[in-house]
Amino acid sequence: MFKKNDANFFKTEDNEQIFYLKNFSTFDNTKKTLVFNYGLVCSNHHWKYQVDYFDERGYQILMHDYRGHFQSSGNHDVKKITFPQMAKDLKDLCDFLGINKAYMLGHSMGVNITLQIAKDYPELIQGMVLISGTFMAVNDVMFDSNIMEFITPFCVAGFEKYPEIVNKLWTSSGLNPVVRNLIHSSGFNKAKVSKEFIEIYLNRVGQLGPEIFFQLFNEMTKQNITSSLERMKIPALIIGGQKDNVIPNHLQRTLASLLPQSETYFFVSGSHVPQADFPEMINERIDLFLSK
Repeated sequence: MFKKNDANFFKTEDNEQIFYLKNFSTFDNTKKTLVFNYGLVCSNHHWKYQVDYFDERGYQILMHDYRGHFQSSGNHDVKKITFPQMAKDLKDLCDFLGINKAYMLGHSMGVNITLQIAKDYPELIQGMVLISGTFMAVNDVMFDSNIMEFITPFCVAGFEKYPEIVNKLWTSSGLNPVVRNLIHSSGFNKAKVSKEFIEIYLNRVGQLGPEIFFQLFNEMTKQNITSSLERMKIPALIIGGQKDNVIPNHLQRTLASLLPQSETYFFVSGSHVPQADFPEMINERIDLFLSK
């Protein structure tokens, strides 16, 4: 992780504890600051290669866990884990730390969080790096079809009827070699990303119950932000993998067409997690964007 770690908790207005980790003692507004937002039931592990790279180059870095995730509290009240609330948590955390301008990096659902912050608190964002995300209702576009629109209600009904069984299957999925291989093949470039990376990912998914997944999937479905995109006059770098089976590239290209100051960067063999497939090239491209 960082050469110098500073980990702590921030108390929200409704008395939840938001865990954060930074590599600086006191915020310095003469230095560029990066804030990382991870995806749906993911973790900061997905930013492993970016954090090390930018820490070495002297950037100020803030990492955090959303409410209800991992070391943060809030999973007792899942209905309050909404995009506007998560955006407010992060804005309040930045205010607490004295961060008045930052570059936001979002992956997958982290793109939705970043766009929510850009809509609600545009003064906070200096630039955006948006990787493998979409602003459109995810149940209509995931896997380049609307199949999730039909599957999700059955999954939710099954969870509500048999919560103990679903929770047990969810938490143990990382131990199943079939599941590990399926995720490795469909969500990542299998030739580039190690089995160990997948195991860590699935173990952390298991720590977050299916209730949080369904809640945030619903947030990704109902977020209505399209009309706000043209007003986001914030420099944006949109990155995708051309072999992304989860969120196809044409959705990222559409997002780029609606943001006034955007540029794109696509990897021919990139998956849904190109920052893990090709970290060196991704890092250099982000660094170039930040240096402009």
